[in-house]
Amino acid sequence: LPQARSNLKMLESRKGFELKILKALGTELTVQTQNMLYHLGEEWQKLAVWKIPPSKEGSSLDSVTHSELHLRTVPSKEEEVAGAPVAEVLQAFAVLGELHTRLKGFGQLLLKHILKPLISYPSLQPVTEEQADVFILRFKSEEPNLDHCSPVEVFDKIKLIFEVLHKYLLNVPLEQPMEDNKECRVLLAELLGDLIWEELSDCLIQNCLVNSIPTNSSKLEQYIEVIKSTEEFEKALKDMQFLKGDTTNLLKYARNVNSHFANKKCQDVIVAARNLMTSEIHNTVKITPDSCVALPRLPPSGAGDHLKVQPASKPLHKERGNLETETSLSRYTFSLPTCRISSAVEKLMELAYQTLLEATASTDQCCIQLFYSVRNIFQLFYDVVPTYHRENLQKLPQLAAIHHNNCMYIAHHLLTLGHQFRYRLTNILCDGAATFVDLVPGFRRLGMECFLAQMRVQKGEILERLSSARNFSNMDDEENYCAANKAVRQVLHQLKRLGKVWQDVLPVNVYCKAMGTLLNTALSEVITRIAALEDISAEDADRLYSLCKTMVEEGPQVFTPLPEDDKNKKYQEEVPIYVQKWMTFKELMIILQANLQEIVDQWADGKGPLAAEFSAAEVKSLIRALFQNTERRAAALAKIK
Repeated sequence: LPQARSNLKMLESRKGFELKILKALGTELTVQTQNMLYHLGEEWQKLAVWKIPPSKEGSSLDSVTHSELHLRTVPSKEEEVAGAPVAEVLQAFAVLGELHTRLKGFGQLLLKHILKPLISYPSLQPVTEEQADVFILRFKSEEPNLDHCSPVEVFDKIKLIFEVLHKYLLNVPLEQPMEDNKECRVLLAELLGDLIWEELSDCLIQNCLVNSIPTNSSKLEQYIEVIKSTEEFEKALKDMQFLKGDTTNLLKYARNVNSHFANKKCQDVIVAARNLMTSEIHNTVKITPDSCVALPRLPPSGAGDHLKVQPASKPLHKERGNLETETSLSRYTFSLPTCRISSAVEKLMELAYQTLLEATASTDQCCIQLFYSVRNIFQLFYDVVPTYHRENLQKLPQLAAIHHNNCMYIAHHLLTLGHQFRYRLTNILCDGAATFVDLVPGFRRLGMECFLAQMRVQKGEILERLSSARNFSNMDDEENYCAANKAVRQVLHQLKRLGKVWQDVLPVNVYCKAMGTLLNTALSEVITRIAALEDISAEDADRLYSLCKTMVEEGPQVFTPLPEDDKNKKYQEEVPIYVQKWMTFKELMIILQANLQEIVDQWADGKGPLAAEFSAAEVKSLIRALFQNTERRAAALAKIK
């Protein structure tokens, strides 16, 4: 048939040959070729019979376990007489140029229903059965021990499939027609290998070798077994002539395990870190000055690249690192004050320490990658947390306080994090590069800005509530007095609620400064409003005094930094330290109840306690508002200068 096709083309190419017989010959040639291909196709289907259940889901585990491949081993007697053995059928396809199409279809079925499922499903096991004239390949599903099959097991399964195919189908030499009319002898296995190896090796890498890359550098030495198994697998396929002599991507991938380990480790670290950052902030743990970080045992300076990883230290804040010298500072010097941080942030720091410890026991390239992955963790925190939790940080004062503590906790550790691993890192990185100190100001600023934003919100609420007090004027009017009293009560309630929310969360000094600032805001606003009044009757003065007395008596009670009430008395007595306008407020109360002589005595020629809190103009304004215009008032005003 190919000879006839060639002769026909030659005749048609000659000029003047436009005979009808050539067209008739062409048609007959096409009919004969298609007839031959039909009969060969029937023979091909008898050689390899696929029994695949109809399934819309593709090669699911259930459909694969019901799939079978039947390979004919010995031709029937009728066919022996007809003389159509395997080799001749395949050779005929090759001559007609149809072998590539048939093999491609067979290869795709082989990948979809046998090879890829064996790689993807660890529980799948091939089962072989040899009968008189047919070899049956089917599958069974067993309970898997692991989520992913080990490469050694996968290679053994795939090798078994190719051994069966090689024995019963692929071990057939064929004469392949070439472009220059020469013929090339090639094995069927090699042709199939060219068609499916690239897709098969990609699947083996993505679904098998990737999952086998160790997550811990201590397991890298064990990976030699996988590399050896990959070499043996490729050698077996080359012996069957399924593969050519070159080293393939599969083996290159396995041998490049150190690079893949570093990439995988870095990816796992970043994914774990991001999951921690997007978890709930309000799940907290308590940090105390005794909760120093236990430094992991580090390798000695100048140690080699491949070092055994020491077991990770216990939770970081449970033990103290032995950094003291003979003449040590106080044990609490540079310690983080008692506060609460998110448990996720504690785990994040543990992850950073563990990753750097892993880096010290890795190759130079891996060490560098892991070091920069840890830096990326903190840069990711800086970008992700304020954005992901923005709404809660703005609305909930407790979360703002915890976030403030989280940032300070991270900054505290970043000060020494690089220094603790300097013995290994400075050997590979430039001098001064193995540090995290440059990140510290950013984290401190991040925590402070979030907390200060919350403070501004609370100040705004205090001022808004006091704005409903009708400027504290005309207190002899019952309605005005009730409005002012309600405003003062609301402010005190807000401060008490905040005091409880921040209790045992913020460090005591930060707590007292924050509560002092907010109480000071309230007192300043009241002082400003009362000092601005132009007329204060005796009844007004009594009622204003009553409101001020409420604030002075209940104001200190908002200072409850600790859960134990008896321990809070100390901080409640220290209110004047934290509330700048406290003494000013008390002097204002004295003025509201004092007579002219007492006010003059309090002023004491500009040297008394009143002069320390109010200017002469402010005192004069209050006197004019409180007292009628008399000679005694004029005399008192003359002494205020």
